[in-house]
Amino acid sequence: MRGRRRVLAFVAVVCLLGTLAVAGAAATPADRVLVVEDAATGERLIETPVENGTVVALEYTHSVEKTRVLDAFTVRGDELVMTRMEFESYGWGLPAGAEVTRENGTFSFDPSYASEELVVKPGRTAGHRLHVDSQTYDLVERSDARAVRLSIERRSVLDATLDRSAPYIGAGA
Repeated sequence: MRGRRRVLAFVAVVCLLGTLAVAGAAATPADRVLVVEDAATGERLIETPVENGTVVALEYTHSVEKTRVLDAFTVRGDELVMTRMEFESYGWGLPAGAEVTRENGTFSFDPSYASEELVVKPGRTAGHRLHVDSQTYDLVERSDARAVRLSIERRSVLDATLDRSAPYIGAGA
């Protein structure tokens, strides 16, 4: 009888510690991630870790001028702050009235714009690419040229762990 009580006490302690560990992992903020999702369906297309100072840039070809445009954002907290725009020629939708500088044939300016989310419509002609630090994603291919929403999300340690283990769950089935 004594041995059985010890086993039950041991099992209860293990269950309590396990519950506390899972609750702690669920409540502990881990990293932030840049999420790119289909704007209509919410399907996640890209999810990649970011931190303060991470550069997130959209690069594309202007549909009329056929020249390169780069919109650069920096992660600050839960916002994407537009820190630079570069373009090679003035065209529709580009900042004609902004104070720009010209360097090596490229116009650039430093706008002051911040948002918790951006909606982008990748185009086949424009060939939108997303750069996150040194990683590049083809937004047209990933989204099949449908509108996408970019945002920063905070994930708990538990979420990050489950996401990392997801490819292994059911791998033997």
